[in-house]
Amino acid sequence: MKTDEFIEALSADDRKPGPSPGRALALAVVAGVIVAGLLFWAMLGMRPDAMQAMHTVRYDFKIVVSIVLAASASVLVWRFAQPQPVSRQTQLWLLAAPVLLAAAVLIELFVLPGDQWMPKLVGHNARKCMMFIPIFAVVPLGVLLYALRSGATLVPARTGAVAGLIAGGIGAAFYAIHCPDDSPLFVATWYTIAIAAVTALGAFLGSRLLRW
Repeated sequence: MKTDEFIEALSADDRKPGPSPGRALALAVVAGVIVAGLLFWAMLGMRPDAMQAMHTVRYDFKIVVSIVLAASASVLVWRFAQPQPVSRQTQLWLLAAPVLLAAAVLIELFVLPGDQWMPKLVGHNARKCMMFIPIFAVVPLGVLLYALRSGATLVPARTGAVAGLIAGGIGAAFYAIHCPDDSPLFVATWYTIAIAAVTALGAFLGSRLLRW
């Protein structure tokens, strides 16, 4: 081997290590939010009465609860990316959004007449909801799974599922900005179904892509 080829070989072996799992995940979340936001503006945009809706509790709540889901799952997925068991206390972070949503549903049932429960639950855009939340979530899920490959998870399927919750929360938060159905009854039904689909996809892909 010539001297210059030897030096090049040594330089190639002296590569800098990749980013830590925590940093990789943070970058993935940011990238996922940016891409989901671009898709949102290109495909839907804000609803016509968004300025008025922003001053209502129901509209604000469905955005906030989606963000809480993504944020709490982000805390947990960073732990799952490490090669050590995750305590049950830490996993309780995932209950934050469901507890908030359950409380909102109970309040809604209390303040609304019974004959309005079903119309509010069915809403007007269930199909649109279940279509666009996964569309906005697919890129965040992809970049999260890619970032998680830099870690060493002990539970690939569960880690992929939590990544799906993050992506689903991101997709739901953007769709909520456009969605004209503001009732917690609608959110608890159709948003949950859409996010569950993304979570199942994350578990399926995680079980295959995140194995050691």
